[in-house]
This record gives sequence, structure tokens and C-alpha cells, in this order.
Amino acid sequence: MKIILAPMEGLTDVHMRHILTQMAGQTGFDWCVTEFIRITQQLLLPKAFYYYCPELLTGGKTASGTPVHVQLLGSDPQLLAENAQRVVELGAPAIDLNFGCPAKSVNQHRGGAVLLEEPELVHQIVSAVRKAVPKTIPVSAKMRLGVNDRSKMVDNALAIESAGASWLTVHARTKADAYRPPAHWHELATIRQHVKLTIIANGDIDSVANAQLCQQQSQCTDLMIGRAAVIQPYLIRALRGESHQLTWSELVAWQVQFLQHMQHAVANPLLADSQQKWTEVGAIGRYKQWLGMLLQAWPEAHTLFQQIKKERSYHQIYQYVQQCFVCHLEDTLWNHLLAVCLWDQFYVLF
Repeated sequence: MKIILAPMEGLTDVHMRHILTQMAGQTGFDWCVTEFIRITQQLLLPKAFYYYCPELLTGGKTASGTPVHVQLLGSDPQLLAENAQRVVELGAPAIDLNFGCPAKSVNQHRGGAVLLEEPELVHQIVSAVRKAVPKTIPVSAKMRLGVNDRSKMVDNALAIESAGASWLTVHARTKADAYRPPAHWHELATIRQHVKLTIIANGDIDSVANAQLCQQQSQCTDLMIGRAAVIQPYLIRALRGESHQLTWSELVAWQVQFLQHMQHAVANPLLADSQQKWTEVGAIGRYKQWLGMLLQAWPEAHTLFQQIKKERSYHQIYQYVQQCFVCHLEDTLWNHLLAVCLWDQFYVLF
């Protein structure tokens, strides 16, 4: 079974990829995918690719050794091919093409899921990119079941397969469905009846039980995990059969590392460009975003979130998180010592 960290715009940037691939362990994610890089009118300069994928400077891998595939989004086959060729020359280990983004701001410029109304264009894009990069470089695609309905889902899968894609990831919803439950995993089984291409299932895989149910209904072995990997970072370890349960103290320690990684990026002249998320303000926003998502699964996160939600100082937030870690560590040690003392007393009595 392959497990992939999903590309999520405005969420799985280099910082999140760094921390989640570390938390997943050595046998965790097989690879991860960048946020989409929009290709519209020109061949991008190398610095644009380095901005979205700094891992290009480290062999196309995160610090934990997880390969980072670069995702491109657009509707011009030739322009996408030229940009794919460039980013591969910069060190991208694989190219992924986005036919799944449901955002109106993307779709109104002929990008993402709206292209699923045009299977011929989907084919042209995948074919052009496949021909532009070396055969040793995988070219994959990610799509939804359709735009407003599922009538063209098989046509699009066939178009992607015949264009030479290495595999296809399918989010089991249409564009119109957005992220509303349920995910229609059974439709992936229908697609699999028409293509020989490897299909990776995506959508609502938020527990071991749901992962198994998804595999059963979709008839897909491989899984792409999105928001659940952010909210429950050790879900990947559980899917790999590990029994360790992540504690809040451990999770806070990972949050400290996350903040440290962003602090380094703010000070890095290559990354500290004009876009906000590399600034101190952006780093604060990204951490609050993650902590806010953790509220869904971690009751302990509420106290910390209340402390920092109005805080605008990165240094102060860092201090709050460190203090939280120390307090929970002291509580853990105290509880351990108390348990030892009680056991000693029990042993003396009997």
C-alpha cells in the first residue's frame, strides 16, 4: 500500500510537508505533492519554483527523505509542458497535473476541475507534459469525478491513461460536491473497470476503519490522505500498523519544531520574498491555522488556542507553545513518579 500526502492549497506548504513527513516516520508517506503552481502566461523563473518547492534545493526530498512531486495547474498544454521541463531540470522527481481543484477563483480562469468538461483538452495537457520530460520522470494527474455530475469520469480517466500518465489520483467527489460528505468511493471501482492505470483513492480517509472501507469500496490499494493527516498526524503510522498513540505533549513538541522551521524560512533571503506566508505575519497565520484544525481532534488544544489566537508577536507565540510543552512534560513526569510511588507502597504492603 502506498500512502501519499495530498496537495492542499494554502496548507501543505514546505513547512507542513516538513513536519508531517517527519511525524509520519520512516515508513510513512511514500511521497508528497506541492500546492499547485499556477501556469498561465509564461515560463516561470527558477525562483518561482524554488518558492513553492524549496526541496528542489535538497534533492527533491523533505528532511525526512520523502520525495516531493511538483504539481502544475493550467490549461495551455504547451506552456505546461515547457514549465514541467524546467522544473524537472531544477530537480523535481515527478510532475503531477491538477484537474481537481474546485475553487471558483481557479475554475473561472480555466484551471482545475472545470477542465473535466473537456476530456480532449485533459488528454492534450497530459500528453504534452509526458512528451516534454524524460521517460524516467513520472507524470501523474489528480482529478475529481466530474464538474456537476459524473457522466465524464470514465472519459477523463481514459484520456489521462491514453496520454501516458504513470498513475491517476481520484478525489471521490465532483466539483459541485466541493468537500461535502460523503465521498463516493464506489465510483473509483467503476473507473477501474475501464482503465489499467493505477488509481489512488482520495477523499474522507480520516481513520483506519475508513481507509479499509475506502479500499474495499474503491478496489484501490493506494491512498492519498489530506486534512486528516494534518488533524491526526499519527494516522499514517496507524495505517502502517504501528500501535503508538500520539500524546498531546509529543504533539506540542512537534509544534515547537514547526515554529522553528518557519522562523528559519523568514530569515532565508531565498524564501523571504514578496508573498506574505514567508513573513512573520504569514508564519503566525500558518501556525494558528494548524492549531485551529487540531481543535477538531485534540481537546487540549483549546487552552493553547485561546492564549495565542489574538497574539501578533511570533516570539510571544513561540514562548506560549514552549511553556505549554514544559507544563505538560512536568505533568507527565509527576504522574509517572506518583505511579511509581504508589506501586512501591503497594509492593511494601503485600
